[in-house]
Amino acid sequence: MPNRSTYNMRTFYIIVLSQTFSMIGSRISGLAIGIWIYQQTQNATPLALVSFFALLPQILASSISGVLADRWDRRTIIILADVAQAVGTFLLFLAFLTDSFQTWHLYAITFMSAIFSVFQGPAFMASVTMLVPDEKRDRANAIQQLMSPAAMIFAPAMAGFIYALVNVEGAILFDLVTFIVAVIVVLNIHIPQPERSEEAKATQGSIWQEMLGGIQYLWTRKPLLVLMLNASLINFLFTGTMVIATPYLLSRTNSETAMGFIVSASSVGAIAGGIIFGIWGGTRPRIHTVLPGIILAGGFLALIGASQATLPLAATFFLMMLPLPMVNAAMMSMMQIKVPPDLQGRVFAVMGQVALLLSPIATLLVGPLVDNVFEPAVGKAGWATVAPLVGSSAGAGMGLLYFGAGVLTVITGLIVYAQPAIRHMEANLPDYVPVGAEEKAVDRVEIDPDRSVSPLPAV
Repeated sequence: MPNRSTYNMRTFYIIVLSQTFSMIGSRISGLAIGIWIYQQTQNATPLALVSFFALLPQILASSISGVLADRWDRRTIIILADVAQAVGTFLLFLAFLTDSFQTWHLYAITFMSAIFSVFQGPAFMASVTMLVPDEKRDRANAIQQLMSPAAMIFAPAMAGFIYALVNVEGAILFDLVTFIVAVIVVLNIHIPQPERSEEAKATQGSIWQEMLGGIQYLWTRKPLLVLMLNASLINFLFTGTMVIATPYLLSRTNSETAMGFIVSASSVGAIAGGIIFGIWGGTRPRIHTVLPGIILAGGFLALIGASQATLPLAATFFLMMLPLPMVNAAMMSMMQIKVPPDLQGRVFAVMGQVALLLSPIATLLVGPLVDNVFEPAVGKAGWATVAPLVGSSAGAGMGLLYFGAGVLTVITGLIVYAQPAIRHMEANLPDYVPVGAEEKAVDRVEIDPDRSVSPLPAV
């Protein structure tokens, strides 16, 4: 456990602000490129493939990135990852500027940038434990959950303005500038490294041995493994719908402005969820925030598929996003208490790896399914059965996919929540206690012999 003198909330806030600014740039360029590609092709498959190449490194490299986050200076990892992503953004800018851009360029650069982002993620998440004291960690994790939705609130309007003013090249150039700013900021801060725990010493060795240490941690805690496998299925369903959000919203509304409004509404929902969690702190045990939140999100995901106009779509996207920051922040707070700080890089990486295991498959399947099955089925024989639910206009096929994914999310969430081992996992998994703290606890008991000490844990 970090010494209280090492905590620095100011540094945490600086990192969050700089990385959020960088994220805004990435969202702006991503939206601009997505609009450009869909306008050129009228096809959902290229956008789905971009998501595939963004997710693939998280499956292939997460375990290694987690080990390095525990071995190396975490500040250095964050800086190098930002620099490498900036190089990729610059290459993409040159491709558009010289009118030599081809779709495969985007796939290759997305894959390269995602590799470095994979190394940055565990380093950043593990740094929170070193910078934020226990009593403020729920709030810090809630603030962390605000980063992406905050970026998505500003990005759509800015992307539309920049795209109209200086086309896609301007959006990419802005992204490059935000990366440079983020690097300069992180160069001027300090992130303390954790002390070595007994658990980390037991798995110390080669990179392969330490990778296995992260896997072993998850494998020996079966309720947590089950929860992560369920997260993998949920992410499969959500990823499949989110990668077609741009074509779905454009088909339903036929307006880039309406699409931007809906995307912003979803981001406002996520921000509201993060703020609520930061004030409320969630339930105790936290699992009663995690699984009900997933079930609620699934219900509203189904309603997105049944919504056919701008305002209902904005409302359902808002409500679908509302519980998700609470789910993520509660889960992260729980694990930061359970996992030794110097193991958090590799354990969080393995957890993320398992949770995203099926997501790349969703990105490969959803484009062809939409283009060749769901959308062509609209208005054909048998469609009248589902038409009252999702309509018969453009986008109705994708709406049916949203509805089905939402229903499956609710069903799987209820099944997992019904398991006693999952509901009681937070009480059954021991908290991380440093060796020194254990010794002090023993000393306190020994010098107070008249105190009645129960051998049973509190209920």
